[in-house]
Amino acid sequence: MLPVALGTRANDKALRILCLGAHSDDIEIGCGGTLLRLLGEHEGSSVHWVVFSATPEREREANASAADFLAQARSATVVVKAFPESFFPSVWLEIKKSFEEIRGAANPDVILCHHRKDVHQDHRVVAELAWNTFRDHVILEYEIPKFEGDLGTPNVYVPISRSLADRKVDLLLKHFPSQAARTWFRPDTFHGLMAIRAVECNAPEGRAEAFHAPKLSL
Repeated sequence: MLPVALGTRANDKALRILCLGAHSDDIEIGCGGTLLRLLGEHEGSSVHWVVFSATPEREREANASAADFLAQARSATVVVKAFPESFFPSVWLEIKKSFEEIRGAANPDVILCHHRKDVHQDHRVVAELAWNTFRDHVILEYEIPKFEGDLGTPNVYVPISRSLADRKVDLLLKHFPSQAARTWFRPDTFHGLMAIRAVECNAPEGRAEAFHAPKLSL
């Protein structure tokens, strides 16, 4: 298990990070600020980034977005798959096989993925298979705001500088024009959630991202 270092930048070694998202923009919404901070503070880190469902248009968006979010990584592997959106439970076996491929290609220090109690069926399948596949790893489950109102009570917080929070939101709006017509896809949504999580962890610049960590070794 990756230990959590107590103290500012006490654990500044290079990290191997695995990012898992059901759809294009999930990773960026859930942990984009955290990734920007980790890559800025842990020089030489590498990222394996997997999106499980994307149309050709959304695949182009995902690749362009990942390139910007991962610009500070020493190396980055971006994989975009085409499993049918909203039908992940019906293709569970095929997705599980993809996870076995990921396990063979990545040996991560930390995994960032969906929350197992997310009510979206695609998100939930990715989270469940992450735990099924990576059984002795640090897994931080990010949150996605949505109509269903399933935001829970996270227990791990990552304070984000205001400049990194602004960059996260700017990149989301830049790279995902296909989502622009959705009423929830706006700066207020993303900044609002980060502001609430900042209150909960007393973040010095008023922005933070939050995660669920069922198991963590200190």
